[in-house]
Amino acid sequence: MTLKADMTVTSLSVRAEPVQQRSAERITSLLDAAAELIDANGIDGLTTSDVATRSGSSVGVVYRYFPNIQSLLKALAARNLDKFTTRLREQLPEDANDALGAMNAGIDTYIEMARTEPGFRALRFGDVIEDRFIREEPGVTVGMSSMFTELLVTRYGVSSTPELAFDIEVLVEIADALLHRAFRYDTQGDERYIARLREIVRDFLTSHDVA
Repeated sequence: MTLKADMTVTSLSVRAEPVQQRSAERITSLLDAAAELIDANGIDGLTTSDVATRSGSSVGVVYRYFPNIQSLLKALAARNLDKFTTRLREQLPEDANDALGAMNAGIDTYIEMARTEPGFRALRFGDVIEDRFIREEPGVTVGMSSMFTELLVTRYGVSSTPELAFDIEVLVEIADALLHRAFRYDTQGDERYIARLREIVRDFLTSHDVA
């Protein structure tokens, strides 16, 4: 399995595809600059000119790849999601019966990124962008729920039921809220919220006969 569900945010919102290595490196530089500026000034303080200056580019170069700040933020969120799924894959337990360990690996991966990945605490997977607009299509948490449901069923042998899919979606919404709260005022994460989330995850899985 790929660990990547069909999430709208995963498609990079760039105006020109990086067909050459130089273009790919330039996009990386622009995204790195945006992430650092988000840490320094917040999402609302992000400007095209600042991204250009920070990356050593021109405003025209920024617009070549990103027609507006929203598209740049979506691309950065997509990169966050890609890094999350890659790191999660590396942390998943080998034991095919350790479904709880798999869910905790998701929490651990989020914590690692919130502590070390520039811009992640504020932007995460782009849900903060989604909240500013009325959207008709499912958001990133729905896609994340599908990913974890598929993971539990195909890799850890949890019985596939509509109830499981719904409960995982509820669980992901809870996790998103608690982890956001844990890192809102504490760059290392308030352990009280993290510990409570782990308890909730355990109780949810227990209700599906998963130890």
